[in-house]
Amino acid sequence: MLDGLAHLGQGIVGILTLESLLNVAWSTLLGIIVGALPGLTATMGVALLVTLTYKMDPNQAILCLLCLYVGAIYGGSRSAILINIPGTPASAATTLDGFPLALQGRAGYAMGVATTSSALGTVVGIVLLAAVAPALAELALRFGSYEFFWLAVFGVVISGQLTSLDDPLKGYIAGILGLLIAMVGMEGIHAYQRFTFGISELGAGIDLIPAMVGAFGFAEILNVMKEKLGAKPITTSDRVIPRFADVWQYKRTIVRSGIIGTIVGIIPGVGEDIGAWASYAAARRASKEKELFGKGSVEGLTAAETGNSAVVPGALIPALTLAIPGSAPAAVLIAALFIHGVRPGPMLMIENPTFVYEVVAILLLATVAILVYGLSLTKLLVRVLLIPREKLMPVIYVLCVIGPYAITQRMFDVWVMVAFGILGFALRQMKYPMAPLVLGIILGDLLDTNLRRGLVLTNGDPTPFFTRPISLILCTATVLTILFSIPLVQRLVRQALAGLRPRRAGG
Repeated sequence: MLDGLAHLGQGIVGILTLESLLNVAWSTLLGIIVGALPGLTATMGVALLVTLTYKMDPNQAILCLLCLYVGAIYGGSRSAILINIPGTPASAATTLDGFPLALQGRAGYAMGVATTSSALGTVVGIVLLAAVAPALAELALRFGSYEFFWLAVFGVVISGQLTSLDDPLKGYIAGILGLLIAMVGMEGIHAYQRFTFGISELGAGIDLIPAMVGAFGFAEILNVMKEKLGAKPITTSDRVIPRFADVWQYKRTIVRSGIIGTIVGIIPGVGEDIGAWASYAAARRASKEKELFGKGSVEGLTAAETGNSAVVPGALIPALTLAIPGSAPAAVLIAALFIHGVRPGPMLMIENPTFVYEVVAILLLATVAILVYGLSLTKLLVRVLLIPREKLMPVIYVLCVIGPYAITQRMFDVWVMVAFGILGFALRQMKYPMAPLVLGIILGDLLDTNLRRGLVLTNGDPTPFFTRPISLILCTATVLTILFSIPLVQRLVRQALAGLRPRRAGG
């Protein structure tokens, strides 16, 4: 313990130089901008920045990459709250309560809550990264194909239920549609092309970024075009910095979401979006104000932003100790570490025992930076809401086109964005939620690959999917989630609980 504190102190002192502070300032701000622009993800930002850091000092290069990663995950909440378009997939859950708060004239306050929640979520993750990295990384090793399959199913089910509270069936249908879309293209085990219908461009599958930008961005543009022009612009609240009492009120939500996000980050390949959804689900179950979720709940916004930010330190736990990425940006970071002479893996703690604590110090500085930028720039960003939405949409449309095209330089991805925009607009008119659709696309490959890999390992025997301890827990949670979304089951449970109360009182 004392050695750890000593290493942490050395790490903090080592990066408190003028050069380091300047690099933290510009790279975190760049990350916020990348995250706020629809279509430019944290993964893309980190990947592009790696190419610019080849000739930098290794320590400064790693510092810049980590700060951009933290900033990008936080930055996605800006567009999610202001224009109902998540800047990154990690901010999809933020739209559920962030944008309704903006419509209520509380955009500044919503962005302040998102800022403090992101900072506190990162701090919770940092504490766990510094304290229990080896033990938590060992737990992630227990996840095999069977567990990943149920994790994907559970993610889609939770998202479907939480984003369509009045009719969970619509959420499930949207999620299953996303899973089906993820099946398009070449599958990973036998390299067989599926559902391409002779279109060669579909051989590579439907990319997430064009689909997400279309479903959230272009669909929103079409929705604004359908509304009457000259609609009353959204008013804003002057208050930005949340009161201490407001933050303290949700202390349990913050701690719970931070722990959930960190644990989700440890699980290889899952990512920030699942951390946000899992935290949001847990917060709604425990909340005394369940009816406000999805309609402008401060607690829901707090949970989503705390959860996705806590995933960042969590994802670094297996990345540093096992060389297994906990998220897509963490995978790029592993490559960058090798480029700059750092070998992540079990030997890292022996070869470079202070490195993990240097990463902790960098994350702490990045957290301070997003807190400063988030609270100081909020009033500037919130002025976007004063612009009539029909005048803002052409700018958003340009960004929706540039984002998908910039990644692959293929016009096909632009057409995919347009197609998903039209599909998303049609589904919105029928009151189907968009988040499960996008989440289904994200998790589709994880579900499909691990289902078939698990069956290959057992020669077609599905028993391990239901008998392995972690698989059984995830399977049970999924089934119970579906059952409790059925009105008949809810009534029967309420009746059973009501019948037990008199007996307990009499006993």
